[in-house]
Amino acid sequence: MADVANTTAGTQVPKESGGFPPFATETFPAQIFWLAVTFAVLFIVMWRVAVPKIGGAIGDRKKRIADDLAAAQAHRTSAEKASTDYDAALNAARTRANAVAEDNRRRIQAEVDAAKAKADAEAQDAMSKAEAQISSVREQAKGQVADAARDAAVAIVARLTGDTVSAEDAAAAVRAAAVR
Repeated sequence: MADVANTTAGTQVPKESGGFPPFATETFPAQIFWLAVTFAVLFIVMWRVAVPKIGGAIGDRKKRIADDLAAAQAHRTSAEKASTDYDAALNAARTRANAVAEDNRRRIQAEVDAAKAKADAEAQDAMSKAEAQISSVREQAKGQVADAARDAAVAIVARLTGDTVSAEDAAAAVRAAAVR
């Protein structure tokens, strides 16, 4: 049991006087002094080193943003001008294409009209020639029919009556019968 008493005696926390050091009132003046010195050093470092760097970074960033906005505006203006130029060129090309198409349509229509007029004239000429040829053939056919009728009349009279009729008398009789 003696061993147990020694063991427990060594594990006890020794008592200190004064408590938690930052709360010790006898060290307040030293703590306040070092607090003021540290604050002054940090304030001077921040004022002389960090604040100018931060201000410079902020200024650079503002300048870069302003430059980027100016460049974006310039690009936007350029794009709008390019779009306007493109639309103008497209409209001009459409106008030229419409003019060329209209010119081609007129030229082709004139060629078609000329070809149609030429074909109509050729057809009219061919019809006139064909009508003249038909008229000539008709007159020849009438003459041949009249001759055939005359010859038939001579042959019929000779066969039925046995008399011979002259060709002139038979022709006169055929003409008289045709007039009725």
